[in-house]
Parts: sequence; C-alpha cells; structure tokens
Amino acid sequence: MSQRLVITGLGATTPLGGDTASTWQAALAGTAGARTLEHDWVAQYDLPVTFAAEVAVEPAEVLSRPETRRMDRSTQLGMVAAREAWADAGLQDAALDAERVAVSFATGIGGVWTLLNSWDTLREKGPRRVLPMTVPMLMPNGAAGAISLEFGAKAGGRTAVSACASGVEALIMAMDLLRSGQADMVLAGGTEAAIHPLPLAAFANMQALSRRNEDPAAASRPYDVDRDGFVMGEGAGALIIETEEHAKARGATVYAELAGGAVTSDAHHITAPDPEGMGASRAVRKALASASAETTDVTHVNAHATSTPLGDVPEYVAMKSVFGSHLDNVCVSATKSQTGHLLGAAGAVESVFTVKALADRKAPVTINLENQDPEIPLDVVSGTPRELGEGDQVAICSSFGFGGHNAVAAFRTV
Repeated sequence: MSQRLVITGLGATTPLGGDTASTWQAALAGTAGARTLEHDWVAQYDLPVTFAAEVAVEPAEVLSRPETRRMDRSTQLGMVAAREAWADAGLQDAALDAERVAVSFATGIGGVWTLLNSWDTLREKGPRRVLPMTVPMLMPNGAAGAISLEFGAKAGGRTAVSACASGVEALIMAMDLLRSGQADMVLAGGTEAAIHPLPLAAFANMQALSRRNEDPAAASRPYDVDRDGFVMGEGAGALIIETEEHAKARGATVYAELAGGAVTSDAHHITAPDPEGMGASRAVRKALASASAETTDVTHVNAHATSTPLGDVPEYVAMKSVFGSHLDNVCVSATKSQTGHLLGAAGAVESVFTVKALADRKAPVTINLENQDPEIPLDVVSGTPRELGEGDQVAICSSFGFGGHNAVAAFRTV
C-alpha cells in the first residue's frame, strides 16, 4: 500500500524520567541515568557490578496496587508507557473499530523477576505457594496481552523477541500490519525490567558490562577509547502508529512519519556482531529502500552504540559502507550513554527520541565522550543538542541484538 504511516502518540518511562516530556528534556540536557544500586541482593550475591540505570519513577507510583500484583515489572513499565502514548494521541474517548486496532509490543527477556521469584517460592515454600498468575506474568507476550486487553485491540497482539533489536522490530511488525491493510492503528513499543542479580551476573561474566562501580554516571561512554562495556537499564517506550488517512479522519496531531524499516540477520555469531557490519548495513539499506529514501536524505542517526569495546566499531563500519562521504553530514546521537542499555526496550525508547528529534528539529546529546576512538570518526552530538535545521529530513534508529538480529526504522519529518 502507498498509504503513509504517521506517529500520533508517544509514551515513555525511563531512567531519565517517568514520561516522554521529562525523559526528552533530560536527554537534551545530557543527564546520566545510571546510579549505584541500593538493594540488599547486591551485597548478598557479591555482584561484580553494583550499578545500573533504574527507572526514575517506580511503576507502583502510577499503577494501582491490584495491577502491580498481577503484572510482572516489565509489563508494568510497558503499561505506563502505553497509557501515556494512548492519551497523547487523544484516544481516550475516540470511537475506534477494535478490529482495526492492533498491538505490537516487544521485550528481550520478559518476566525474569516473576520467573526467578516463583522458582525461589517453589523451592522454599512448595508448589501450593506459587501464584496462579505466574505464567501470564512471566511470558514474554505478557505486556502485549495486557495492553491489548487495556485498549480492546482486536486486530492482533504481537510480540517481537529478538534481544536488543526487539523494540525496533516491534515497530516494523506494526508497519507490516498497517501496510498490508490488516489494521488502521497499532500501539507499538518495547519494555524491559531485567535489573536482577542473575542477568547482572551473567552479563558481567560475559565481560559485557562496564565495571566503573566508583563512577556509574560516567560508565556508559559510547565511542570513547576508554569504554569498557554497557550499563544495564530498564524502562519502556510506546508509539501510536496510524495510517495517514485514519489520523486525518480523527484530526490527530502528527509528530513524524514512520517511513520504512527492515530486519536482517548476521548468521555470524550468537553474541558478537559481524565485524564488517554486513547484516547491519543491509538493514539500513533495506530500511531506506522501504522508505523510498536516498542516503543523502538522512541527517540524523540514533545509533545502537552500546559502549562495548567490540560493538561500537562494526556499527560505524556499517554506516560508512552505506553513507560513504555523506556520513560527514549525518549527526549521530548515542543515547544509551544517558539511559543505559534497555535491552528489548532500547529500540522503542530510542525511536521515541528519534521522532522527537525530527519533530523538535533537535538531536539529543551523547555524554561521557571525552576521547573519541579514532576508529570511529563519526560526527557525534555531544555537549549541547544539535539543531537539525529546516526542510524535509530522514532519521534512522538502529538496534542490534544477540543472535545476530538487526532492525532499523526510518522516520521522516512532516
């Protein structure tokens, strides 16, 4: 279908703020979301990494007590972001055809807190003490199911589970639903709440996490020569995506166009990216082709940029192979420097950032970049936000995940 797809609502709960407005202002200001963890289990398990980027506003402050008891933390965060996006799009009292409304909500890990707490309960107290809602709470599609119920969405409730590419892949699944005519509107996004001792220990033993326990705020430093790993984060991002016809019919305000997107796979290694960035570059090219855009149309990239020693360079190699000399005219934001790595929610939150950057004509900053790696000569936005200027522009959001998953979304100004 040639129908344009537009973004009409945004929602977020992140280490920078409890909603989109506060998160965006913090991202423009260059705020560090990583903090020392104040939990007994950090000392109990003698964790080698003692910090992470927890959400700024606890979901229990927003949701009712019965809701928090029946939802895993990951679903709680997803619901907070989804409700904000729904309200932001002016849909509270809208007369919608439920069979034309879908949900595409992703996660990388799912209900890890529910799963592991329930296992502890079983071992320590026996099977009768395991909660009846355990499986609906721990299943990866828990957030998509709960959000579909919340808004009566009957055109499908889908869940992308592709590690750290999940959030962007959820948007591409939404795009496919809309372009194929299966829905008029999709609430898309991603959520993650995996700041738990087991994932922390596992990622640390993989040598994937930063060990800057003495200075958490400076730990996530994409493209810096002293980067030593990513910072675990949590949160959720949500976007209302509609056909332009549907949005116009109800008088919706439009932030940007979801112009295209693509998914590829490296088939290279279960955790390491292809050093030549071949899968990533194919995803960018296919996303731009899907958007009917040229490389020279792109002015801004919200990069995956995890701050790992091995991960940042292949992404640059991929961008250079796609954009060539035009890469000098593309400004890059690495917002994980502020939020930490939200895993399955990362691409959703970073898509919110990308949409806001186009809508406000302003790219958010990358913090902690003190000595840029000469192998990554990108034009990185640091210090102060970058004005994007006037005229039609395309921006992309890239996410890459364990398993060799690559997902890229392309957005256009309206």
